[in-house]
Amino acid sequence: MYPDDPPPVRPRALTVSELNRQARHLLESSFMQAWVEGELSGLSRPSSGHWYFSLKDQRAQVRCAMFRGFNQRLRQIPKEGEQVRIRGKVSLYEARGDYQIIVEHLEPAGLGALQQAFDALKARLYAEGLFAVERKKPLPDTPRHIGVVTSPTGAAIHDILTVLGRRCPGIPVTLYPTAVQGQAATAGIVDAINRAVRHNQADVLIIGRGGGSLEDLWCFNEEAVARAIAACPIPTVSAVGHEVDVTIADFVADLRAPTPSAAAEKISPDQSTWITRLGETRQRLVQAIIRQLRQQQTGVTQLTSRLRDPRRQLQEKAQRLDEVELRFRQAIAQRLGNERTRTDHLQQRLLTHRPTRRISEQGQRLELTRERLQASLTRRLETRSQRLESAARTLNAVSPLATLGRGYAIVSSDSQRVVRDPTTLTPGDTITARLARGTLEATVSAVIPGTGESKAED
Repeated sequence: MYPDDPPPVRPRALTVSELNRQARHLLESSFMQAWVEGELSGLSRPSSGHWYFSLKDQRAQVRCAMFRGFNQRLRQIPKEGEQVRIRGKVSLYEARGDYQIIVEHLEPAGLGALQQAFDALKARLYAEGLFAVERKKPLPDTPRHIGVVTSPTGAAIHDILTVLGRRCPGIPVTLYPTAVQGQAATAGIVDAINRAVRHNQADVLIIGRGGGSLEDLWCFNEEAVARAIAACPIPTVSAVGHEVDVTIADFVADLRAPTPSAAAEKISPDQSTWITRLGETRQRLVQAIIRQLRQQQTGVTQLTSRLRDPRRQLQEKAQRLDEVELRFRQAIAQRLGNERTRTDHLQQRLLTHRPTRRISEQGQRLELTRERLQASLTRRLETRSQRLESAARTLNAVSPLATLGRGYAIVSSDSQRVVRDPTTLTPGDTITARLARGTLEATVSAVIPGTGESKAED
């Protein structure tokens, strides 16, 4: 390339919008209409009425959009994991550059791969007898210890603990944490069940998680999880997803609960019922004792009337019996009073440890700390201000400007250098003298060395 050659012409670059628009036109003109078959996944139905989902097979997937005008023609909403056939236009969503199919028609094409695997495993385990009613273990009426196999961060453990805390908070609960979704979930659930067996503390075991798609819940349809539940010596409760969700774990477990909350309801007694029954039992016991005492008293009275000589002794026995009855009544009343006092004491302790009181105390401490900090900052600012004023006075004392104020001047040559020796100047040089309130320019008329004086004219 020679210097006189014109610069090369650079080709015009497309904008992203232009590129996506041309790609969309190319796709729509190449595929006017296409039939595609695959497994439906990730169906989303926002309030606009449009549907968004993906079709996938073993190697790939494609995004799809079916707008409200087309999906309203369908008789039923397709389900996750179904194998479907769609007819639509291949296009591109320009805003994100996503390749997609605009679906105009959708029809079932048979069960999806996950559903087929589910049915095959279900049939095989049923044939082995893992779902048989006679092999299911009974759950304890009042469990002493409850084990939970689920995610420590999911909603399921929160729902279970909330129900148990309301119904019977005295039952201890042990969480055996595990992933409940993804590739590692199957091995994690099996390991958590085995850990609960080795721990040998729980007498009932809840296994589950919250709701989700068929893919999300698939680890509970794995054969390894099903066989671990079947082999577990602890009575198990399957609580996977919502009420409409059904997994292989539900068939193998000793009891199926529609939700984690329902599982906690099924295995826990209601403490309010216990308290009511205890009160009723105590009342019946008191009445029985009183009735027995009265019967004894009647018998003694009858014996007394039949005896002649030991009448006095029988009267004393009757009197002692009355005293015993009175003391028994007093003991019961005192016991009830003590229980009421203990309850009032516990309520008072609860009021004493209210969070509002601690928050108020912490607020007072914070306010006191703030006042101390403000006072400390004020003192430090005053100290620094005094030090600054002292430094300013010291600086002013040694400043050249103060020297100028006493009648001295700073003389510099035209090269801006300070003149200390008159022999560095020659007659005719221009000098500048800086005074306290201004500057003088002068011309050197003569140089007199040694005397410290020189002649200059304005």
